[in-house]
Amino acid sequence: YEINLLELIKKRRARIGYSFKKDEIENSILHRVHGLFNRAIGKWKEDVQLWLSHVAFCKQWNAKHQLSKVFSSMLAIHPNKPALWIMAAKWEMETQLSSESARHLFLRALRFHPECPKLYQEYFRMELMHAEKQRKEKKVFEQAKMDLGEFNYSEEILNGEMARIIYRDAAQKIKGVEFHLAVLSIAKLFDFTQDLQKEILESLQTKYADDPLTWDYMARRELELGSLQATEHTTKQMKVSEMTQREERCCAVFEEAVRAVPTEDMWKCYITFCLERYSRKTNSEELKRKRLERTLSVFSKAHESSLLPEALYKQWLQLLLESNLFEKATEVAEAATKHFSHSVEMWQMRLQVLIQLKSDDVTQCFEEAIKHVKSKGTLPLWTFWVEWSEGTNSKEDTEALYQRSLHATSPAESVTMKEKYLDWTYRNGGYKKTKRLFTRLCENRPFSLDFFRKMIQIEKEQESCKILHLREYYERALREFGSTDSDLWLDYIKEELSHPQGKPENCGSIHWRAMKMLQGDLVEDFVSKYTLLQTGHL
Repeated sequence: YEINLLELIKKRRARIGYSFKKDEIENSILHRVHGLFNRAIGKWKEDVQLWLSHVAFCKQWNAKHQLSKVFSSMLAIHPNKPALWIMAAKWEMETQLSSESARHLFLRALRFHPECPKLYQEYFRMELMHAEKQRKEKKVFEQAKMDLGEFNYSEEILNGEMARIIYRDAAQKIKGVEFHLAVLSIAKLFDFTQDLQKEILESLQTKYADDPLTWDYMARRELELGSLQATEHTTKQMKVSEMTQREERCCAVFEEAVRAVPTEDMWKCYITFCLERYSRKTNSEELKRKRLERTLSVFSKAHESSLLPEALYKQWLQLLLESNLFEKATEVAEAATKHFSHSVEMWQMRLQVLIQLKSDDVTQCFEEAIKHVKSKGTLPLWTFWVEWSEGTNSKEDTEALYQRSLHATSPAESVTMKEKYLDWTYRNGGYKKTKRLFTRLCENRPFSLDFFRKMIQIEKEQESCKILHLREYYERALREFGSTDSDLWLDYIKEELSHPQGKPENCGSIHWRAMKMLQGDLVEDFVSKYTLLQTGHL
């Protein structure tokens, strides 16, 4: 309320241009808001969001002195959250323009979190920002021909030596390529860190020579090195030629990488790079063709090495189909299912290719897939098979397939097939056949609620909808789900009230049974909805 009042006063002052007693009015409200925040924080110190709300309010109303106190108290209570330390140091550096205070905060934070990569990265960034700021100041003073005697500009700080010390300290405590790459990307934002970048790069190549991410960075670096050497006045053909050469240099590094580190992750990095380059828009057909050939070649090499990850087979197939290389796509799909014979996704992928090419081997492939995949995970394959059969095979073949699927899938998965079988039978065989199938399927549990609701919906769509049949379906559903679904009881009551042949006097007994069967909070939910139904609001 107090914050909204402040906002209204601010808007009104701006609208009418009235600034009388501004300090007295706004300051008293600000004082009350800070008091409320302090009382709330005193009660709920562990609520970080409350602290952050106070921080946001202080920033909004430029209460710098108060914000400094808030940060100090918050970090005393929550020293275990690195993000809060970073937020406080950033405020000191960027708003208060105090690199010394920011440095002290980072050093305190690192005592609590000596192995936190994010803290080291932001501390590293802060020191480089401080060095850049001092370099700019010195340059301005020199241009103004001012005496620098009273200013103490250390050459070491100007060259980023503080950041180098932070990096060396962090590198001893934090392992992993990701940290080195993150620090390197920060250093590249500053134009005076060439020596520092070189040191980080050498450390990366020495310590993590066998890591795919190191090779990935070294290869992609060739693109950047090439772009720096490009001249301004170049023709379209020269640009294409330059880009081709840069990409070939990248691929040469990747080729060396897959020989030195022959792993799935390394091939994945190589293929991801090729796909990224291929997906880039270009007006040059020649460059696009070369990128496609290169990508397909890398996919083939990875496959021949038996180091192509499962997820990348799908991308390979999509690329082949987009390029109208259908025979190769069929071969790749078959090879994928041999290599990952227990993978449902691989079989689905192969089947999609065969169906798209209108092959005669689809049924044989389905049979082969069902044979290789464990019965518990075959539901997607059976669903795919019956959907394909519905549009391709005769009704008799499709029905036989549905019946077979009920026995082949696990009990939990057969629930879905029952729903699909019932729906298909109604669309193709009519109401009477569907009713007979429903009765037969009810002999074998388990069921889903949607299975019963589907049959109820089918009955209601008939011109001669009989309440006796509806009661039968509701009673069957309630035997299975009466203790866990209050809406089912309410729908049953509504049916008795709205159907021409219904008996409203049955509602009382249905209500009594519902109260007996429903569990826990469902009883209260049912009672409230039933009350709304009685008053005509449901």
